[in-house]
Amino acid sequence: MRLDKFLKVSRLVKRRPIAKEMAEQGRVSVNDRVVKSSYDVQPGDIIAINFGTRTLKAKVVELKQTTKKAEASQLYELID
Repeated sequence: MRLDKFLKVSRLVKRRPIAKEMAEQGRVSVNDRVVKSSYDVQPGDIIAINFGTRTLKAKVVELKQTTKKAEASQLYELID
């Protein structure tokens, strides 16, 4: 699954165009490597997202094409 789609489906980022823009600006990295929005996310990958002054780190647990809001947090687990 593409990185921008995963960020949207998991609700780590509200909208897919915003996720794509963040990746283009170099604010998203996977496994300590800056990647583009087309990066193919796999379970076990660690995603770091820079939101201005804070950084969110999450480990990919599961991939789903769609999910309900209540189930979105099951797709990842937050790291520190």
